[in-house]
Amino acid sequence: MTTIRIANVRPYGEDPTDLYVRDGVLVDALDDPDETLDADGLVALPGLVDLHTHLREPGGEEAETIATGSAAAALGGYTAVFAMPNTNPTQDSPVVVEHVWRRGREVGLVDVHPVGAVTVGLGGEKLAEMGMMAASAAGVRMFSDDGRCVNDPLIMRRALEYARSLDAVVAQHAEDHRLTVGAQAHEGPVAARLGLTGWPATAEESIVARDAMLAAAAGARLHVCHLSTAGSVEVLRWAREHLLPGTAAAVSAEVTPHHLLLTDTAAEDYDPVHKVNPPLRPEADTLALRRALADGVIDCVATDHAPHAVEAKDCEWSQARPGMLGLQTALSVVASTMVTTGLLDWRGVARVCSEVPAAIAGLSDQGRPLTVGEPANLVLVDPEARWTVRGADLASIADNTPYEGMELPVSVVHTMLRGRWTVQDGKVAG
Repeated sequence: MTTIRIANVRPYGEDPTDLYVRDGVLVDALDDPDETLDADGLVALPGLVDLHTHLREPGGEEAETIATGSAAAALGGYTAVFAMPNTNPTQDSPVVVEHVWRRGREVGLVDVHPVGAVTVGLGGEKLAEMGMMAASAAGVRMFSDDGRCVNDPLIMRRALEYARSLDAVVAQHAEDHRLTVGAQAHEGPVAARLGLTGWPATAEESIVARDAMLAAAAGARLHVCHLSTAGSVEVLRWAREHLLPGTAAAVSAEVTPHHLLLTDTAAEDYDPVHKVNPPLRPEADTLALRRALADGVIDCVATDHAPHAVEAKDCEWSQARPGMLGLQTALSVVASTMVTTGLLDWRGVARVCSEVPAAIAGLSDQGRPLTVGEPANLVLVDPEARWTVRGADLASIADNTPYEGMELPVSVVHTMLRGRWTVQDGKVAG
């Protein structure tokens, strides 16, 4: 394998130094490296890890494939992503999760970890083959019904107990569907003015509270997907302070970049590109989510990258599918909302975008420190760059970005996976 010297790089935004890579590992020094890259003050971070990515394959290749999604991930600075199970067929069996895992390895731009379904066909009625998926070549250790909440508390309890025996985590889409029938946007003044059926915050908060209690009773690990309300933050804070101590349980949570930046006022143009599940919330929620991420109440950032074919978005709001692209814009949005505001420094970004999500998923080779002996999974970013988002220029097949025409800070220049460049000078390495 090529030996590499990365000169004049700033790990975590600190003083310039040199990093050396041999056999996919960071080493002390190299006498005569095969390759030298002058980073010229670029910031080095551990490769990013996304716990919530929709790669659509198999069955949704008109919107994304594992190849195009992996390219988008690498260009966004990611070295590992978790592929959600709402594919066709559903990732609810060893056959399907192994297909996704093997296809990710063939593409080789990022580590693709399939997320197994909790219930058969995401139907919420019968547990899927969790044990067999865990024992498969894909080694599944995260289970979720993704955009469908496991509403039945007995099914959720059994899933948590089963996951505990597998040393796995259950990732829940917190939404009481009985409270969101026909819902189109956050329940509040904006939705009322636009004539859109409201989506109450309590639909999320009540499930977060219920599942925290179930996890505590089961001694299991629960991960809350795309937390979106200030009330959910307080439920999570309460659970950690009063419910979880003395148990073997752990409850973690993620927030998406779009919930950190955008608010429900984006729906005022009726453009379905802004329709997402959970919906965009008012500014008070957005600010609370930022504070919670900075304080560690929310553990990490996950993109919920959700590409859609043109016909699923180029239609009236009520008929449009929810979801937004996120992989290539995530780091820039985190920088815009958290770094430029002083809520996080670059070490903090490494924590919420790499180290903690890797720990939640149980990855031993991702999210590691940029120190000697650790895997050479890293991203080099230009903290001074600014770029304008154009959906047509992104690597995904779909172009449903909510940031179209928006100027964002920070660009990914190089990405490295186990000592091999996957992105160089902002382009996928050939």
